[in-house]
Order: sequence, then structure tokens, then C-alpha cells
Amino acid sequence: MSSAVAASVSDIQLFDVATLKHPYAAYKRLRDNAPVFFEPMLNVHVVTRYDLVREAIRDTKTFSSQFGAFLGAGQQMMFDAAPPAVQAELRRISDQMIVETPTMLTLDEPDHTKYRSLVSKLFTASQIKKSEAAVQAVIDGAIAKVLDKGATEFVNEFAASVPLRIIADRLGIPEQDRAFFDVAATSAASALRVTPMTHEAMIRRAQLAVDLQQLLIRVLEMRRVQPQEDMISILASSKLEPEDRHLTHGEALSILSQFLVAGHETTASTFGWGMLALCKWPQLQEKIRGDAGLIKTFVEEVLRVEAPVQGLPRIATRDTELGGYPIKAGQFIMLRFGAANRDERQFENPDVVDVHREKAGMQLAFGSGVHHCIGAPLARQELNLGFATLLARMQNIRLASGYPEPESEPSFILRNVPLLHIEFDKRS
Repeated sequence: MSSAVAASVSDIQLFDVATLKHPYAAYKRLRDNAPVFFEPMLNVHVVTRYDLVREAIRDTKTFSSQFGAFLGAGQQMMFDAAPPAVQAELRRISDQMIVETPTMLTLDEPDHTKYRSLVSKLFTASQIKKSEAAVQAVIDGAIAKVLDKGATEFVNEFAASVPLRIIADRLGIPEQDRAFFDVAATSAASALRVTPMTHEAMIRRAQLAVDLQQLLIRVLEMRRVQPQEDMISILASSKLEPEDRHLTHGEALSILSQFLVAGHETTASTFGWGMLALCKWPQLQEKIRGDAGLIKTFVEEVLRVEAPVQGLPRIATRDTELGGYPIKAGQFIMLRFGAANRDERQFENPDVVDVHREKAGMQLAFGSGVHHCIGAPLARQELNLGFATLLARMQNIRLASGYPEPESEPSFILRNVPLLHIEFDKRS
């Protein structure tokens, strides 16, 4: 990188809280001037251009997914900043945690597929089709609770509650544990954010993590004796090949933890950003209402414009280069999907939700290649059915007066909508 180019982006602090909330101007400058950019705050090379992100995703031998240490570093930073008394309490709680074994997200081939294949049968086309009536019933129930009010805080009453209910059903969480599960699963996703927390909140989150593990292990052991048609039963009964052994608790918890975030937080975020788009551009409501094809493209466009997973790291296994930029073995890169999805080299008018865009599914919100999100078919089903039903039963959807336009909570990984107050007219 020339000194002139380096100077043109030297003021960008990509992982500063303000930039995390509003990253897209910084992303464009980086794509145009330094598509592989060293960010000293996290000691990582950030990749922002679509073609380079795709190149790195495909080269799994050079750019490994064994990046667990990177994710742990953020938690360590928060721990180090806490007073000694809080650290002691957090340490006491963490001693009760079962260490989660690296499985799908943070493994390379062939070990990645060894674990992924255990649960892939739940996400085949036939299984997704089979689940449609159950997903629709959850959506209908959530809408029925707010339809006569003419207003709602959309995130908590729909966007978050629908995916939570569906993932709880899919995992096999007992009905009597659902209220706790909702709180604990939401808390688990918050661990990936950098929003300031009180010390009491840090301790509460740590305790919820322990209690959630205990719930999942209790259900796992129940399913070993009385299996049902759910993911926990599959994990309880499956055996790893070629070892011919059952999963350890650490392996099962690792897989379940990944589905909690992938199956809940990201879908909730997309519901939120999609509803915000419908409020900001009301002409979209009439354009896509009742048209399954346009709703499908709308969902892909929302995933592209506001990727719920903004980026994930990789670690270089050898000295290499990306886009002419040198990267040494052992260094981390951050594949910034949120930047790649708005690359004008790949998508014309990239900041616009275009429901007539061809190949809208080329967006990278679900990743690509061997690590393409296994739950993407279920997420798409929820989103397509959800927006179709919302538009069939509501019209003139708008932002509620008196509330500021929402902005994402800062996170190195995720991009969410914490609150979204809307008003609407009931369709007859």
C-alpha cells in the first residue's frame, strides 16, 4: 500500500463504537483505497471488497476457520477492564462452565463436515417444506397479539420472538423452560456486542450462560433415554465417525450455541432491518404485497444491504497475499460481509433495496463455500413467510412518532435492530 493511499484511510477507526453503528461510508472508502486494511485495535487485516472476500472464503487451506482465539480476545478485554472483585466473581462462575469444543464454525475440513453432517438432515429441502405449517403458525400467533393494537414495538413482539420460538421448537426445549430459554438465548447473543455493561449485568450474563448450559445438558440426557424429533435428540443419539462415539457435552454445547445465534439473532435482525426498510420506503409495501417472488428478492436485498453478520475472521496458515497485500502466517483477517455486500463492483446501486435485482442471492450474508450457513434455508423460510403475512394483514406501516430511528448496537460481528416502534392500519 502506497503512503498516499495509507494516508487517505488513516483516520478510519473501523471498530470504534460510532463507526460500528454507521459503517458504510468507511466501508466504501476502504473498498476504493485499501480493500485489505490493517486495523490495529484488533490486530487484524480487514477485507472489504467482494471479490477478495470470496477469494479468501474459497481458499480454506490458506485462510483457516480455526479462529476461536480471536473471539475469546474480546471477552478477555472486558474481563480485564473489570475491578478485581468483579473478576473474582466472574472467575467463580466461569469455573462452572463446560468448555465448548471447537466444532462447525471454528474448524476446517474434514472435521468441519464431520460435525455439520450430524445436523444437516434437519435442513434439507424436504425437512424445510415439512416445517412450513409450524413456522406459519408461530408467525400467525405473533401477529395476532398485536394486530388490533395498531402499533407495536416490532423487535420484541415479533422480530425476536418468532425466531426464538422456532429455534426452541427445532432444538426441543421443553415448554416449561421456554421463558428462561428466551432470556438466556438473547443474553448469549449479547456477548458478541461491545455495548458498555454494568458489572452487575456482566455477572448476570455469565450466570445465565452457566444456567443455559445446564438446561441444554439436562435435555440432552433426557433425549438419550426418550428421543424425539428435534436437534437435541439427534445430538444425543448420533455417533462421530470414524471414532464411533457419542458427542461429549462440550461438543454438543458448541453446536447448540452456534445455532442459538445463527438461528435466532441473525433472523431477528433481518426482520428488524426489513421492517425499517418498509417504513422508510413505503412504496415497497404496495410493490411486493402478495407477490412471493418479489418478497423473496426483498428478503435477499435486506440481507445484502444490512448483513446481520457483518464479518467473521480467518487465520492465515502461511505467508501469502490478498489483493497484492502481504499477510503473514498466523495473522488474522476479518472478512467483512457487510462491506462486500455493498460493493458497487458487484451490485449496481448497492445502497438501494432493489426488488427487481437479478442474482440478489449472490449476497454473502450467509457466507459461502463449505461454511455457508447451514440454517440459511430455515431463516429464508421464516423471513419469506413472515413478511408475506405481515403485509397481508397490515398496511400503511410506518415509524411511530416520537421515537428516534433505530441504530445498531455496536458489535465486531453482528448488526442488529434493538428497538423498532411502528404503527400500522389493519387490513380487512
